[in-house]
Amino acid sequence: MVEADADIRESLYVLLTTLPGERLMVPNYGCALNSFVFAALDANTQTQIRRLVSDAILFYEPRIDVQEIGIEIDMPNGIASLSIEYTVRRTNSRSNIVIPFCHDEGTNLTARRAAPPRL
Repeated sequence: MVEADADIRESLYVLLTTLPGERLMVPNYGCALNSFVFAALDANTQTQIRRLVSDAILFYEPRIDVQEIGIEIDMPNGIASLSIEYTVRRTNSRSNIVIPFCHDEGTNLTARRAAPPRL
């Protein structure tokens, strides 16, 4: 169990990594960031991600005011980091959270030749 700022950080992480529809009683809770995993990270996509994150926080995390949402792209490694700077309303303290945004499953797979179809 955590309190105060740590609770907000964990809540943000849960909010941003939960897919809409995963929570039965709150079907709209979450952020559909997975839909951008294989998208080209151009300016249009970055704007869409910022809007999606901003809206999710606006509706489901009323304890903070978002100051800035940034996206840092590490192109050779295929990793984008989502950084959110925010102010806690109750204490007026500033904080930030950085969430890596990448698809890392299957990175150590070796290519296998498919068996020819049986007739």
